Amino acid sequence: MKLNIAVLPGDGIGPEVTNQAIKALKAIAMEFDHTFTFTYASVGAIAIDKTGNPLPEETLDVCEATDAILFGAIGDPKYDNDPSAKVRPEQGLLRLRKSLGLYANIRPVKAYETLIDKSPLKEHIIKGTDISIYRELTGGIYFGKKHLSDDGNVASDLCEYSREEIERISHLAFKAAQTRKHKVTLVDKANVLESSRLWRKVVTEVAKNYKDVELDFLFVDNAAMQMILNPKQFDVILTENMFGDIISDEASVIGGSIGLLASASVGDKFAMFEPIHGSYPQATGKGIANPIASILSAAMLLDHFKLNKEADMIRNAVEKSLKLHITTPDLNTKYDNVTTDKVGDFIEDYITNPNDTNLNFTNIHLGQSTII
Repeated sequence: MKLNIAVLPGDGIGPEVTNQAIKALKAIAMEFDHTFTFTYASVGAIAIDKTGNPLPEETLDVCEATDAILFGAIGDPKYDNDPSAKVRPEQGLLRLRKSLGLYANIRPVKAYETLIDKSPLKEHIIKGTDISIYRELTGGIYFGKKHLSDDGNVASDLCEYSREEIERISHLAFKAAQTRKHKVTLVDKANVLESSRLWRKVVTEVAKNYKDVELDFLFVDNAAMQMILNPKQFDVILTENMFGDIISDEASVIGGSIGLLASASVGDKFAMFEPIHGSYPQATGKGIANPIASILSAAMLLDHFKLNKEADMIRNAVEKSLKLHITTPDLNTKYDNVTTDKVGDFIEDYITNPNDTNLNFTNIHLGQSTII
């Protein structure tokens, strides 16, 4: 298969982790006889510094001309710490989602056997957790009308949803549940918010088309608690934009690191794949950023194009890296010399040599022997 992929590394650790995902994709292309081409473009703070625009028109043109987008991370302290800034890196990402119609964000959450002890939650609570979070991405309070009074003392953000916006992501969530454990949990605040009551009404109607899927409801505050107390109860979580943003970040503690969570943002025509973590500027250039979420985002990209065997190869490589402790410091208590690049090199090596021995992998990638 031939794929043209737009690469938007972004800010902070974005370029470092995205480079590792590209190593994996290039190895897949070589092993499975595909042709992947990569076109780079800027977004976020780096784009503001260059052009004054967090999403230059050239970047949007690149994205619209390619088959998929691989995204890194955006954000910079000089904007985060300046509440008066009118132009912000995050505006580029929001506009990108809206312009490309990326209305559904899909975030898998899994408890890896080899990392159970890395989670602050107890093993019996998280073992076996496997959740897929469907977050509406182009509506709600993030995109609603914003107002600040002339004296700067009163502010408001409008949360608005239409039936169409709710229906289209609901169908995706129910179809996903049909291939999993046949359960959808709608997370809302229908006891208080009118927009949530519309969500509950529309989702209940959509559910009638999926008789084999159980529909459950949770208020967002209870859902946040249940995510910690009993995450195994969830299969597919369906929710609006802001609630999904918060709940999915909270769920990262299940895996032990936010550096493990990948995501796909999809619409009717375009698709973008990215780690859920931010730009982590404190780690930039230090070789300590965890690239696994970015690498798993590349696997989701392959899944999107029905290259499931190839995607599984990447996931198997990730599982092996976790098993052999070839991971960055956020997960590694055994070795202190594993960098971002070394994790990417290992994933690449495993894809091209999946039958090599664990000892040889460890020796090569941890520098414990001389290879001639």
